[in-house]
Amino acid sequence: MTRTGHLFERYANFDALHTGYLSARKGCRDSHACMRFELRLEENLIELLNHLHWGSYSTGPYRHFYVHEPKTRRITALTQFRDRVLQHAMYAVLEPIWEKRFISDSYACRVGKGTHRAADKAQAMLGECLRSHGKVYVLKADIAKYFASIDHVIAKSLLNRAIKCPRTILLLEAMIDTYHEPGKTGKGMPIGNLISQLLANVYLDALDQHVKCRLSERWYCRYMDDWLIIGPDKQHLHKRRIELDWWLAEHLALETNHKTSVFPVSPANGRGLDFVGYHMWPHKRRLRKGSMKRFKRRVNRLRQQYSAGDVDVRDVQMQISSWLAHASHANAEGFVRSVIYDQPWERQNAAICD
Repeated sequence: MTRTGHLFERYANFDALHTGYLSARKGCRDSHACMRFELRLEENLIELLNHLHWGSYSTGPYRHFYVHEPKTRRITALTQFRDRVLQHAMYAVLEPIWEKRFISDSYACRVGKGTHRAADKAQAMLGECLRSHGKVYVLKADIAKYFASIDHVIAKSLLNRAIKCPRTILLLEAMIDTYHEPGKTGKGMPIGNLISQLLANVYLDALDQHVKCRLSERWYCRYMDDWLIIGPDKQHLHKRRIELDWWLAEHLALETNHKTSVFPVSPANGRGLDFVGYHMWPHKRRLRKGSMKRFKRRVNRLRQQYSAGDVDVRDVQMQISSWLAHASHANAEGFVRSVIYDQPWERQNAAICD
């Protein structure tokens, strides 16, 4: 692997930090942290730049909060806006280095590699296997508590394999060391950090390379910490599961969770593949039941808010548009119609849908 140097100068300059600021403020320009930073924008950028060149920069504290959909997760985010500015500036320089190294079938936190592309690829693999062999089995694996289990020493060694810029390595290693799971020194990365998302992909790229290049598995796909191998031979996949459980523990200090299994995919004598929010077979795709229940609850709540005058038509459209885009990639027309259109949206004797 060729190592890349002379990176520090590419993000530790005023123009790069200003571009990082423009990127970091997207979606949060009304936040207090962003507004405070903007009040003295030029001064704050110069101060950040000076700290980088003096070697006195250090990552600020974190805040913690929970999100409850699709499942409850603890999110750790930076409190100081300047840290986000730097991470966006560094990401713009670092991401292309690994993007050209990543395999084509790893998804999440990559441009053009979201859930829909991952679902399309996984379903295409199911179809290829069925057409070639007449049957389909899947080894579906999840990493247990992935972000909380990332080992700092291993993460740093993976960074050093690709980067030979000492000042950049020092910054990245310091960022890694600013966080650890409670009671587990040297373990864990904060989910809410942009750099953490890149490093999480870098960490499991080692698995991708092992499966594709060393084991030569044809139908392999990963979306962050969920990964699968598709094939016609059930016993072969059970063997791979044992081998890869050992490999993950030995090389990345990771474990698969209890949901990891090998199963047939068939509408008759098997089950569907549950992956990136969809339940899929070679020739059809449905939404997860949990996703449909959450959407139905959200629509009912919006309908009540609209009736009370708390939201308007545009608010309703904005809040459901992203989910409708997700649903459009599955066979869900009947469900969407029953939830949104079968009941009227009424307020003061007016209706937006009949």
